[in-house]
Amino acid sequence: MPQTVIADLRSDTVTTPTPEMRAAMASAAVGDDVYGEDPTVNELQAEVARLTGHEAGLFMPSGSMTNQVAIAVHTRRGEEVVCAEGSHIYEWELGMMAAFSGVVPRFVPAPLGVPAPEDVRLAVRHSIHQSPTGLISLENTHNKAGGTVIPTEVIKEIRAVADAEGLPLHLDGARVFNAAAALDVPLSEITRHFHTVSVCLSKGLGAPVGSVLVGSAEAMKQAHRYRKMLGGGMRQAGILAAAALVALRGGPALLKEDHRRTRELAEALVGAGFDVNLAAVQTNIIYATLPGAAAQVARWAERGVLASALGPDSVRFVLHHQTGDEALERAIAVLTA
Repeated sequence: MPQTVIADLRSDTVTTPTPEMRAAMASAAVGDDVYGEDPTVNELQAEVARLTGHEAGLFMPSGSMTNQVAIAVHTRRGEEVVCAEGSHIYEWELGMMAAFSGVVPRFVPAPLGVPAPEDVRLAVRHSIHQSPTGLISLENTHNKAGGTVIPTEVIKEIRAVADAEGLPLHLDGARVFNAAAALDVPLSEITRHFHTVSVCLSKGLGAPVGSVLVGSAEAMKQAHRYRKMLGGGMRQAGILAAAALVALRGGPALLKEDHRRTRELAEALVGAGFDVNLAAVQTNIIYATLPGAAAQVARWAERGVLASALGPDSVRFVLHHQTGDEALERAIAVLTA
């Protein structure tokens, strides 16, 4: 890390707790959450469930855990999970769908992160000679596609496929608040179409820790057992839930400004000759293609701008509420020098 950081654009997970979050953490009412007795956790779970249009919620340390618990709830060993190419549940969750639930992915094409409903239908398997389909999973926004948004009409059509095939539909909603901000719709307009939703609070919303899985009360009862199996029982977790509540209540209003700054950065990069697909810049993520990505990222870091090299020729930038206009201006000067 350089001595002076102008802007940390590696991820929206790098934000630090605000003074309001720290104050809420210090005064949080707590209990043993494994017994369901932490009042602040219970308040957070109920509020996320209400906002998403679901019956109940369950607080966990990470979005990877909420996703993998949902997969375990919905599937049986030997089944397949239909998901979009580049899905986080496969790319960045370390093979856990196979290791924990004994299931494997069945990928469908997803231009700009959006799978066609007909492709999803064709991916469903019924033959006795093939692994049966156990779950359909979507990601909104789609990280690897560039933070792209699935239109609500496409979601409705894929839910119709799931219903026709008798399958559950899960949403990896790590940045679903960003999707709602981009579409300018209430969160529930997206999330109500799914049987379960993983909502991350430590990305764009800025909480220090945590995600909530929402669904039916019966599904969350099953999820509680899988959370325990994965070591996700955090006891007096209200200290964390208190900060998450602050993020949940204040963070969504900041996302459109994150998106504006992201667009500003993307256009500046294109103007400086970077290879960026502007059609994919829909929320708070930018992918740029350039040779020698790791070496270039290291040079920028020496000058105080942090980004992520995610391949030999791929760099990711992610905006968040702790990179303001002045910091962005200074970062653009470094990146385009």
